[in-house]
Amino acid sequence: MESLDRQLRYFICIANSGTLSRAADVLEHTQSGLSKQLAMLEASIGQSLFVRTGRGMELTEAGSLLYTAVQPAYQAIDFAIESIRQQGVTQGTVRVAAVHTLSHYFISDLVARFVSARPNANLSIMGRSSPEVVALVESGKADIGLVYDSAVDSELVVSCPLFDDHMALVVPLDNPLSGPQDLSRTPLRLIGFPPHYALRRMLQSAGVHAEFVAEAETIDMMLRLVSSGMGACILPSRIPDRFLATFGLHKLPISQPLLKRRVVVLTQAGRLQPPLMKEFVQCAATLADELRSRPLE
Repeated sequence: MESLDRQLRYFICIANSGTLSRAADVLEHTQSGLSKQLAMLEASIGQSLFVRTGRGMELTEAGSLLYTAVQPAYQAIDFAIESIRQQGVTQGTVRVAAVHTLSHYFISDLVARFVSARPNANLSIMGRSSPEVVALVESGKADIGLVYDSAVDSELVVSCPLFDDHMALVVPLDNPLSGPQDLSRTPLRLIGFPPHYALRRMLQSAGVHAEFVAEAETIDMMLRLVSSGMGACILPSRIPDRFLATFGLHKLPISQPLLKRRVVVLTQAGRLQPPLMKEFVQCAATLADELRSRPLE
């Protein structure tokens, strides 16, 4: 019975993940060992449960019937165990993955508000690129993700909108540029995030004419490079002026092209959310409502 229980859990994970490699990563198991367990389950049932396609693993008719029957039961068991472990909504750990840009004007306020209301809760905050945030939520290694919607193209996650982010051009205080900037006509020397980051891809798709003279994975490093005179950078306009001033920088609005991205909160598709996770998502939504009503600095 223990072996069948394990095989069924592996089967559910493979179905949710779509590929053996993703499932093996989630389960911290080898692909060969996972494949062997699946073969044993199929042999005991006498039916093939998956077909392999160019995109991964798809359920057969028998596999769909089995998944529909067992997945809700195991989800309910896991939810009950997690709820008991957390002892209500005031204790437990929430793992949050977020894009770096949010750390300077949203994450800190969100964490402070949530922890003040739930002093016995523990938050684990991970700063990542947009694709990495999505992958962490997909795999279950993060409970919640905060990311730009342009990076979300996955059936394994559910996203809910929070607020829109408009971009601004960040330059030294002594830079001669002033007023709204038309970046579709002005060649720029930029310090930017690496190419796989959502903001970097946004600039490329919007047709911004720029020479990227340096790359940085953190905002602090990016701003230090801008203050050294290497070039400008493009960041969300909600980043506080007082923070930029510590680097001798300020921001200018961008008139053209329209550079806007929506921030969303992600959770894993099909996962029952423990009370503490629901509390955090609601806290993020409430703070986002307040943020939308505030004038930009």
